[in-house]
Amino acid sequence: MADVVLGIETSCDETSAAVLVNGELASLIILSQDVHKVFGGVVPELASRAHLAALPAVVDRAIAEAGVAMPAVDAVAVTAGPGLAGALLVGVVYAKSLAYAGDRALIGVHHMEGHLFAPTLEDPDLAPPFVALLVSGGHTLLLDVPAWGRYRLLGETRDDAAGEAFDKVATLLGLGYPGGPPIERLAKEGDPSRFQFPRPMLNEAGGFEFSFSGLKTAVLHAVRASDDLDRDRPHIARGFQDAVLDVLVTKLARAMDSTGYSTAVLGGGVACSRALSARAAERLAGKGRVAVASPRLNADNAAMIARAGWHRLRLGERSDWTLDARADLPLPGLEAAEITT
Repeated sequence: MADVVLGIETSCDETSAAVLVNGELASLIILSQDVHKVFGGVVPELASRAHLAALPAVVDRAIAEAGVAMPAVDAVAVTAGPGLAGALLVGVVYAKSLAYAGDRALIGVHHMEGHLFAPTLEDPDLAPPFVALLVSGGHTLLLDVPAWGRYRLLGETRDDAAGEAFDKVATLLGLGYPGGPPIERLAKEGDPSRFQFPRPMLNEAGGFEFSFSGLKTAVLHAVRASDDLDRDRPHIARGFQDAVLDVLVTKLARAMDSTGYSTAVLGGGVACSRALSARAAERLAGKGRVAVASPRLNADNAAMIARAGWHRLRLGERSDWTLDARADLPLPGLEAAEITT
């Protein structure tokens, strides 16, 4: 079993490395790429170049802060997908090089499985069964997790992910990129009764599926109809955030009722939202607990990748030298679930 695992994450616009020693987090370095703010979104080519330039130094810093030497690293875990193909490739090639040169174990990790394991870095007793809501810029997934490595898909977005909707609405409101944090800050000043946006697929017929494209369009119409956007901006932000969170939390509660589980896990970049975690805890009070990692571990980071990799290494799994980056990598162990809502 690998005692010292180096994790590498380069799926989007964070260059990150982390070290786990005996399953415990020893160091975590995250370098965010500010260049994308100018463009209002991630530019894949720029992201790849930035990872290429920064990754060696980020890995060296993580190793140094962990207080270990590179020869002590037993295994390298790396995000193999999904994500931006070029960005992923930088991390995978670098990880393979480190593993091959040091005769170390190599394990490719699915980015969303990393988000599933993130809360265990702070709550080591967290274990299935539970319902997981994974929400990020590229994904909105509701999963039944009866055991680690077994994931039953309850529902997912039919169009835009929740995080993407936050980014697009933030652009409409002139708040910059990424959109979640500024919308959450501004929404605190908003009147929830001013703008009542639709809650897509909220009724029982919608089951566990999500859709946010129509909500974005509704916000667009509200922005265009406003004769004083400076006045209306916080109220629109509040109305939009309330609509998204109502949908997410209602579906989560519905899944808890259907499975009978007493634990819900929130993961992904949107789970950095304190408003989401607070609303989920309030809605599920009396039904079960909500497990959510701190914002640093919910954002894209290598600690969650190292943790997921460590779990799979303990099971005896390894990747061979044909490991490749895959932008559309399917979640391992994923199966469709037929659950009555």
